Amino acid sequence: MGDRKKINLLTGNFPEDLKYMSNDELELLTYDIRDFLIENVSKTGGHLASNLGVVELTIALHTVFDSPRDKIIWDVGHQSYVHKILTGRADRFSSLRQYGGMSGFPKREESPHDCFDTGHSSNSISAAAGIAAARDLNGDDFAVIAVIGDGALTGGLAFEALNNAGASKSKMIIIVNDNGMSISKNIGGVSQHLSNLRMSSTYLDFKKQVKKTLKGIPRVGESLYSGIEHLRDSIKYAMVEGALFEEFGFKYMGPFDGHNIEDLTTALMLAKNVEGPVVLHVLTKKGKGYRNSETSPDKFHGVAPFNPSTGLPLKAADGFSYSQVFGNKMIQLAGRNEKVVAICAAMINGTGLDKYAAKYPNRIFDVGIAEGHAVSFAAGLAVAGYRPVVAIYSTFLQRAYDQMMIDVCMQKLPVIFAIDRAGNVGADGETHHGVFDLSYLNHMPNMTVLAPADGTELAEMFEYALTLDGPCAIRYPRGEALDFSTVYNGEYGTIFKNRDIFKGGDVVIFAVGKMLSIAYEVCLNLRDAGLDVGLINARSIHPLDEESIISAAKASKRIITIEDNVISGGFGQQVVTLLLNNDINIPCRNIGWPEYFVEHGNDKELFGKYKLDVEGISERVRDFIEG
Repeated sequence: MGDRKKINLLTGNFPEDLKYMSNDELELLTYDIRDFLIENVSKTGGHLASNLGVVELTIALHTVFDSPRDKIIWDVGHQSYVHKILTGRADRFSSLRQYGGMSGFPKREESPHDCFDTGHSSNSISAAAGIAAARDLNGDDFAVIAVIGDGALTGGLAFEALNNAGASKSKMIIIVNDNGMSISKNIGGVSQHLSNLRMSSTYLDFKKQVKKTLKGIPRVGESLYSGIEHLRDSIKYAMVEGALFEEFGFKYMGPFDGHNIEDLTTALMLAKNVEGPVVLHVLTKKGKGYRNSETSPDKFHGVAPFNPSTGLPLKAADGFSYSQVFGNKMIQLAGRNEKVVAICAAMINGTGLDKYAAKYPNRIFDVGIAEGHAVSFAAGLAVAGYRPVVAIYSTFLQRAYDQMMIDVCMQKLPVIFAIDRAGNVGADGETHHGVFDLSYLNHMPNMTVLAPADGTELAEMFEYALTLDGPCAIRYPRGEALDFSTVYNGEYGTIFKNRDIFKGGDVVIFAVGKMLSIAYEVCLNLRDAGLDVGLINARSIHPLDEESIISAAKASKRIITIEDNVISGGFGQQVVTLLLNNDINIPCRNIGWPEYFVEHGNDKELFGKYKLDVEGISERVRDFIEG
């Protein structure tokens, strides 16, 4: 393979060229695409393993269908890099996930080939069903294809969509990209069902033989074949445990080798010509073609820039991440209290619970990509006397709002929410920024909300949460855990109360969570410039530490709040309301993210653009004092 001439992905007329290439040429193209992915993602970071696994499938899709006329919806969308390469965007890959550059997910504003913006799991079938319904109402004629992973099928929304789409009889194709993985290894009934289907070649071969034999009988063959439908179903259910998709009203085809382009194109052509909804089951290997990712697909799901030869990150972490601090604390808590259990939604490693799972395998529950179920499941455990800790990324916990409100808060159950990746998360962009959690947590009755500024506070807050008789949410950012022990002189004080750092007569800054480190630098700069600036670590978000806020307001001329959350409904607006309700008339400014979906980019660029870095906040504080 080393001497062959490579296909130029930058100058090719894709996807049109695919339709004129032989199977051998398409096969050679897979090597070029994988080389291109490894070379580029190693520089920018991104989702690698999932894209390496869908190279052949994506080529086959664009060979058989005519995008953008035919609509392809990628569930989650982190596996859409190959789709982007084959729709004229290969020359933009140096800007992947970079500020002002190409998104790591499908974006309608980026290309007409991206027909639906995605980023969260399990919604592709719903979106496809809606697009297909609109097509039918308009009398149009184009294909609608949803590509959904077996992990995303664990989400309840996918089943709601299957139920509706199957009953509608509308023509659409659901491709189940089955690699046995989401981020962690898939578990549960759906995964088991797909495993059974993978082994169903015996049934398929038997079915073909019965059909051939009966239809070969002169004059009566067709009627005999039709008349034994009940018998055929009995055989099917005996040999394949539950034909799930056919029960929903879909024609099931598969399983097919997801790395055989010839078989895939044939299967897609057949599915294209079937009337009504079809499920095409495709078996792929996550991380295929790159030894490091094949061996550890979970580690190469989402990666920072790395060395392609070794697979190791270019920049090693200096200390413990907040996720690791949480995971280590969970081991301590579980060792002291046998009622402590952990729950996550297909993110054991991502939430730092891998070591906990190894030590307490019977006290961790990975429920799959089903955040709403995770919360109600935790409520059931709490009612039965356990102390469940639900570890979910901030952006994904949004999917469980109703269950948090009704199943947990209304019953005042002692469920602890470990909210990872809170605040702006950089390159993953709009769908992954966790900048809304304070706004949707603050108004939940009975909910305690805490925000640590460093790793020690995070650990101590979980100790405190276990003493409560109601729910508690602890939100913390991604990345390396900070250390404020020297600033505090080792005295952290009462962990559920605010912590004074500087007194200030001109202005007092209340900083939430990770923003304390930025606010601290701001204070040092301004105090060196002769301004009397105070600083308080706002650890208690709900309920507010009213004594701390009112006391500061009476001792200073102005108040500023800084949070890694949208301003609307956040900590700052609560402070303003508290002061108004207590007839304290003092100028206030709230600093946070604007009330719209912030683009992707690294922290330095985004915090700088929105004046949330040291320089930007210093300027805003100075203007507030002088204005």
